[in-house]
Amino acid sequence: MSPTDASANAGTAPIADIGSDPSPGTSENSTNTGVGLGACSEDTLELRLPEELLALFEEERAGTGGEQHQAEGTAQLSSATSAGDDLLDRVADWGPTATPAGVFHLVPVCVERDVPLVGRWMNDPAVAAFWELAGPQNATEEHLRAQLTGDGRSVPCLGVLEGTPMSYWEIYRADLDPLARRYPARPHDTGVHLLVGGITDRGRGLGSTLLRAVADLVLDKRSACTRVVAEPDLRNIPSVAAFLSAGFRFSAEVDLPAKRAALMVRDRSLRDLL
Repeated sequence: MSPTDASANAGTAPIADIGSDPSPGTSENSTNTGVGLGACSEDTLELRLPEELLALFEEERAGTGGEQHQAEGTAQLSSATSAGDDLLDRVADWGPTATPAGVFHLVPVCVERDVPLVGRWMNDPAVAAFWELAGPQNATEEHLRAQLTGDGRSVPCLGVLEGTPMSYWEIYRADLDPLARRYPARPHDTGVHLLVGGITDRGRGLGSTLLRAVADLVLDKRSACTRVVAEPDLRNIPSVAAFLSAGFRFSAEVDLPAKRAALMVRDRSLRDLL
């Protein structure tokens, strides 16, 4: 449910957007029933759910009879990622991008290499308050492996700034995530979760800078994607402010199991205006 740099230009808490569930994206446990749609009319009128999600709904209505079809579909998606692909146009190949803070690079996580670092960040009280992954390293490892061994709809990454790992990101297919049931999702909507690891990197606007850079990177590398979305906790005011400063707009309030979230949207059509 949440990422972090709870500090856009103020505050010390990290930007939180994911919860404790180890499954990719926001996960079934990270989304609940209600949503207060404060979205604009264009969102509602242009609702088109992806075929994968519609199939999932049909399987749920059919009960256990759809389990075999779901397993077959997952196996097909997994076969694509086994060759190093994902459902996000190969995040590993996106390469570095220039930002006002320096050269930034999203590097897909390697569990054996990165668990100690990410685990240490997850145990920072400011991060743990929103990510809920504090504790022994195996909790972090399970969270990462669930994505790395999944079907490629969520890719966990280290954010490397000027050669130094300083943040953790999850780039995920929001239209294939349970979150899509809570807002008018469009095909290829791409979600982001973020936490800024070091205390010294928080509270000085770095989160906003990197959020804007990553959103632009998604739109540049994923031609089919028209929107980048996020769902920070409404209580995390610095996080919401960071997204606003990064060119995202507030679209709706979404009820998730562990929080009431602000649905933030960065539109391709508005990227040069906000």
